[in-house]
Amino acid sequence: MSDYQHLAERYIAVWNTTDPQQRRALVDELFTADATYTDPLGAVSGRDGVDGFVASAQEQFAGLVFSLSGTADGHHDLARFTWHLTPPGGGEPLAIGFDVIEVDGERIRRVHGFLDKVPS
Repeated sequence: MSDYQHLAERYIAVWNTTDPQQRRALVDELFTADATYTDPLGAVSGRDGVDGFVASAQEQFAGLVFSLSGTADGHHDLARFTWHLTPPGGGEPLAIGFDVIEVDGERIRRVHGFLDKVPS
């Protein structure tokens, strides 16, 4: 059984790592080769797709920080958690999301993302 909290923390670290080489190394460690990511703003597959999607979000929300809100929980090969996107140091979230991940051992195979609050 996976440590869902640790996987969620590693996932958030990917979104906060802005150095392209470091981020790609984290993507390669965390996601399976055939991983998919789907949310209301897009759908991508493979590590290249995940890395590119994260890079685009980082450009769009430059300077903002992702953080977990609460604790991840799960069962079998599924986990869920809520995240916030805030200015550095915290404050009112500009975006709030809820992600469900399918895991394969200690890696993420699928991400199903939901946006509960988006910037206007």
